[in-house]
Amino acid sequence: MKILYQINSTCNPGGMERVLLNKVRYLVEKKGWDVTVVTTDQHGRPPFYPFPDGVKMVDLGVNYSDDNGKPFLKKFFGFLKRRRIHKERFKALLEQVRPDVVDCFYPGECSFVPGLKDGSKKVMELHQSKLFHHQYNRSGLMGLADKYRAAMDEKLVRKFDRFVVLTEEDKEMWGEMPNIIVIPNAANFIADSYSDCSAKRVIAVGRLDYQKSFDRLIQVWEKVNEKMPDWRLDIFGQGEWKEMLQMMIDERGLRDVVKLNAPTKNIGKEYAESSMIVMSSHYEGFPMVLVEAMACGLPAVCFDFKCGPRDIINEDANGLIVPNGDLEGLAEAMITLMKDDELRKRMGESAKKVVEKYSEANVMEKWVNLFEEILR
Repeated sequence: MKILYQINSTCNPGGMERVLLNKVRYLVEKKGWDVTVVTTDQHGRPPFYPFPDGVKMVDLGVNYSDDNGKPFLKKFFGFLKRRRIHKERFKALLEQVRPDVVDCFYPGECSFVPGLKDGSKKVMELHQSKLFHHQYNRSGLMGLADKYRAAMDEKLVRKFDRFVVLTEEDKEMWGEMPNIIVIPNAANFIADSYSDCSAKRVIAVGRLDYQKSFDRLIQVWEKVNEKMPDWRLDIFGQGEWKEMLQMMIDERGLRDVVKLNAPTKNIGKEYAESSMIVMSSHYEGFPMVLVEAMACGLPAVCFDFKCGPRDIINEDANGLIVPNGDLEGLAEAMITLMKDDELRKRMGESAKKVVEKYSEANVMEKWVNLFEEILR
């Protein structure tokens, strides 16, 4: 079978990029399928994660991101121009590759894909939640654009042969759709050893931006540090908020206990050397970081954001969930685990069982069945 994946780029150390790599590796190495990965904004950079030999990597050079930061109207007309180029180049590539299935990672420009009559089946997978356009709470023209895009999404996703979301919670928000299906991301054990939950270290992982909301986590850590000054927080990520977050750390006198670390290709080692994973996000599609850290034996503490925590965490067994935005509650939940070694270790042992529900074999079987079904 020939599968063609479309994604913005593969050069960032993000969850989508890692999920794509895991799926591609499985389909190539376990199934022997022919896989092509198409990007629009690679800018000549190498993939952050190495893809298997034999996978065809094609960048269309559309570069939507070149218009980021421009005034609204310039960005809008620039988008229309780039989308036209994108469609022309993508259509030509389909005629060359002749895939059986085209699988688009959203968000990413794919509005024209269902209308391409090349004979392939079209699949869209959403790695955010239905609400993600609204999460920035922007005003003015950008706010109107967010509302428009959210409304258009509901029309767009119905045009695909299958629309894949990551959680039951998100599926419910989309309502009745004949083509919608839930397939979570797989939990892979990515360390050489499990955490024994003895290190006085908390880990957080993600892009340094609004979505991951590490500003809230730093505020919370100021409260944690008052009671547990011998614990430290390591945040791994990159992004536009790095300077602002570092300033928050410095202003609160937390430089010795909170550190911003560059992304690492060996995040499993960092999980194994920590005792707790904390997530302060405003929203997620499916928090892959949470699943991977738990697979390495870390209990979880996180806000009750949409979507994912209640699909993944068995509360009081392998983690603690706090109402979204409750900074005092998040601090108290972390302190509870920090003070109780036995509770922390017991939850860590239970957290490992996440791989039973989200094993690669189970998840990829769902994907293989989906592709084979729509071709039939």
